[in-house]
Amino acid sequence: MHSNSSLEAQPWPAHDLLQISGASDLVLPEPYPLWVEESLRRAPFVVVRRAAMVDGMIPVGVRGLLRKQRFAAYLAPGAILGRITPEQLVEARPAQARARSGQIPALKALEIIETKLAGFPFRWGPAGSIGFELATGLAAANPGSDLDLVIRVPERLPTAAAAALLASLSAAPCGVDVQLETPRGAVSLAEYARGEKPYLLRQSSGPGFVCDPWHPDPSATGYTLRRF
Repeated sequence: MHSNSSLEAQPWPAHDLLQISGASDLVLPEPYPLWVEESLRRAPFVVVRRAAMVDGMIPVGVRGLLRKQRFAAYLAPGAILGRITPEQLVEARPAQARARSGQIPALKALEIIETKLAGFPFRWGPAGSIGFELATGLAAANPGSDLDLVIRVPERLPTAAAAALLASLSAAPCGVDVQLETPRGAVSLAEYARGEKPYLLRQSSGPGFVCDPWHPDPSATGYTLRRF
């Protein structure tokens, strides 16, 4: 298989959850462990990975019950039965998740942050274990889980505004990890808010350092994009 050059222009953003029939839909680079099939039987969803598409197939990952249980695979677009984005999960939280907010600080944090971000101009939503739990109804998060958030920021965000946004999240009862999704990739809100260049930008082609996460052309920034 060979990777294409679609990069962030691919129509399947990282963190989107895709519903499939089961493990047989996946294109696998290697034999998968037993837990993969069991996990997809419980909740037939895979998460889009931040990687290049390969032969027209979407890079996806399977989540297991344990943190160490993550498996990378590929998926043909024709096998997708449904799609859930992080922003959709803000509006439709199942009753089970609301009931667990007293046990899971990250779920409570989502309620608090939703209030603080009322009227926020950019689209946003949960990812990670909280996003998976909200999408599937399965108890994927635990009391020690952080809250992972994705914020779509199509235009450059002033660092002062980023710092104010970061400060507004400090009241959350758990760790909050926010990724700013720009047209070119993703940058950590905490890192960007400090204003200390260069920033680590995560792209489908791999992570590298840039001065401007919105326009990371090395010739424009003066920094060479470094691959890891």
